[in-house]
Amino acid sequence: MTEKRQLEFFLLRYVPNAVRDEPVNIGLVMTESGGDGGGFAGVHFTKDWRRVRCLHPDVDVEWIEALAREVEARMASVADRALLLHQMSDSWSNAIQLSPVQHCVAEDPAREMERLAKMLIETPPMLGPLIERKEKTSGVPWIRAAMSKAFEDAGVWRLLTRNLLAATYSVEGDPLKFDFAYALDRELKLFQAVSFAARPQDAVEFALHYAKIAPTIERLRAQKPVLTAVVEDSYDATNDAVIFASALMKEENIRVARVQEMPGIAEVARREMRL
Repeated sequence: MTEKRQLEFFLLRYVPNAVRDEPVNIGLVMTESGGDGGGFAGVHFTKDWRRVRCLHPDVDVEWIEALAREVEARMASVADRALLLHQMSDSWSNAIQLSPVQHCVAEDPAREMERLAKMLIETPPMLGPLIERKEKTSGVPWIRAAMSKAFEDAGVWRLLTRNLLAATYSVEGDPLKFDFAYALDRELKLFQAVSFAARPQDAVEFALHYAKIAPTIERLRAQKPVLTAVVEDSYDATNDAVIFASALMKEENIRVARVQEMPGIAEVARREMRL
């Protein structure tokens, strides 16, 4: 009979907003207990980002995948493994957080790691189609993709400023980026994907944030910012956060447009840019 081996594991959780505390399990790290540190060590990161995007549409998948590659490489090195584990438990406390360490026994550590990952990290098969349907018609990435297509179809996408940094008009480190922009003589046209269906609370935060920096944009550029917030075609108009966000945007002269309006918006951009 094969001897059972003593194992420890913890989960890596994506938590971009500590106040909301809406973690999503994205990875699992397993090591063999005791010994000189040269026993089994394995890492499993999800390749399926549907669950993460449902809760956090703005997730930076490329950053997490780069982090995953670093963890996998360092865990494969016995010399670097102990330092990495110490760094993770001691200083990781922002967007990526660690669960408490759990213990288990198994004859085959690799198989046990995959079993736990399937159970604790990966999207259950029955939920996949539901998540996919939601992703296709809601959320910031879907809205932004629809905006890009409309601007491309109008022939103006390459002439737009993309990811305009709000930090230029705010404070250093401000993470907000305006999705698309173009300048006229006296106006700066801004376009932002905002989700009323998936993340209405973020829409409220965005409206409040924009209200603070709009005067500075106008002062520094000598151009009046004219912002269009593009939202889903369908959302719950009775949701308190949506009602509040809509009222704030109206008060701050932010136009709210549905995705279905994007072809017309893009055509206006084409004419204003004299193409």
